[in-house]
Amino acid sequence: MSLNIFIVDDHPMTVDSYINLLSYNGLKEQDLHFIKSYNGEEAFNKIELYEKQKTSIHFALLDISIPPYKAQNINNGVDLAILLRKKFPSCKVVLLTMHSEPLTVDKIIKEIKPEGFIAKSDINFELFPVICQKILNGEFFKSQTIKDSQRELFKKNINWDNHDSQILILLSEGVKTVNLPNYIPLSMSAIEKRKANIKDQILDTKGGDKDLIDKARKLGLL
Repeated sequence: MSLNIFIVDDHPMTVDSYINLLSYNGLKEQDLHFIKSYNGEEAFNKIELYEKQKTSIHFALLDISIPPYKAQNINNGVDLAILLRKKFPSCKVVLLTMHSEPLTVDKIIKEIKPEGFIAKSDINFELFPVICQKILNGEFFKSQTIKDSQRELFKKNINWDNHDSQILILLSEGVKTVNLPNYIPLSMSAIEKRKANIKDQILDTKGGDKDLIDKARKLGLL
């Protein structure tokens, strides 16, 4: 049986590099079939196609920062990972990123529980196929930068759930509080209570949303 590997990255040379590394250095003894996509729309359509054909996707390498497909609410690789979890529950998902902001990392880990979470700056040509083979063998892998990012939250004694992190991230992206219920399945009163709790934890004095975001950035959370 062939191993269907789904690779999504908006840089074709990166996609080809992954394929070469896995084909010739890592998984060369296996029958590999690669599915390539360079943006959210292509990736969404291929996931739908494989589901329709009742063909499994076994392993996915997803760059978090990809061109979105707004028509299907695919804003990044995280949304693709959520879709893969729904369509192909046994697929092993590896997320790759250039960003390691603690709140974002924590939110992704809690929401996706990826088999692999890798900061691109942490890997090289030799390590990459070895890591992929370990994940295929059933191991979970987080690169050092991702681990360090998680530790930052523990050191600051911040223990928010996924909704709390999402509130702060959305506010930092310019989403107004009044519009947060469009993104988070909570009532406005519940969101206001959570936002007040977040402010109590990281603001020394009373302040508005701008003060909250500025302090979160100073703490390295965003």
